[in-house]
Amino acid sequence: MATLDIYQFPCLSDNYGVLIHDGENNLTASIDAPEAGAVRQALADKGWTLTHILTTHYHADHTGGNLELKGETGCTIAGPRNEADKVPGIDVKLGEGDSYEFGAFTAKVFDTPGHTAGHITYWFPDAKVAFAGDTLFTMGCGRVFEGDAKTMWNSLSKIRALPPETVIYSGHEYTVANADFALTVEPGNAALQARAKEVRELRAQGKPTVPTTLARELETNPFLRPGSPEIQANIGMEGREHWEIFGEVRRRKDNA
Repeated sequence: MATLDIYQFPCLSDNYGVLIHDGENNLTASIDAPEAGAVRQALADKGWTLTHILTTHYHADHTGGNLELKGETGCTIAGPRNEADKVPGIDVKLGEGDSYEFGAFTAKVFDTPGHTAGHITYWFPDAKVAFAGDTLFTMGCGRVFEGDAKTMWNSLSKIRALPPETVIYSGHEYTVANADFALTVEPGNAALQARAKEVRELRAQGKPTVPTTLARELETNPFLRPGSPEIQANIGMEGREHWEIFGEVRRRKDNA
């Protein structure tokens, strides 16, 4: 069975870039392209040649390297259909229900709007990995810039429904701040307490807290846990709709 090799590297101030590589077919995709130089260096480090860029959303810290890298390599740029006019160099427009073939692997595409109106997430079932961009972070989620709480909750619910063993890559290293906030709304969560300690230790050693797994997020990420009685009680929203509870948690994080 083919192996999807994955290489994550830091770029910009707090972004992560990711390369995925199908060695059998000699294909390499950059998941987003925050900056050309960092992607170029990562490719050189691995000895891989860029063939694709898979864009999650149009923000400049995810697409800043698109045109330079496409000019150098002729790579194919895929991205969200619903904001295609904002994605530099886009060739292939993708949205809800689409599949995208990447060598021996197939990405299933979900519309996950909220952070941006057209944001998409790529899920590779055979590799048990998802690339969530700025929709879901380790113990956090993206700010809701182009949508409302109900829209973002619907998007998170799609990721929430993936197999729990799914490995989730996201766009930023925000985890220590996310953990600190999570403890304000669910301080009695023992799994969260242990994880907060773990991520502080990782960061103190200069190690990444990304990727994560969906199983760990379901235990510790307050944005995926509106059903938690402790969260509901702490924010005074017992028995409310999950999207409303999510919205209040997101509002509190925005103002933290």
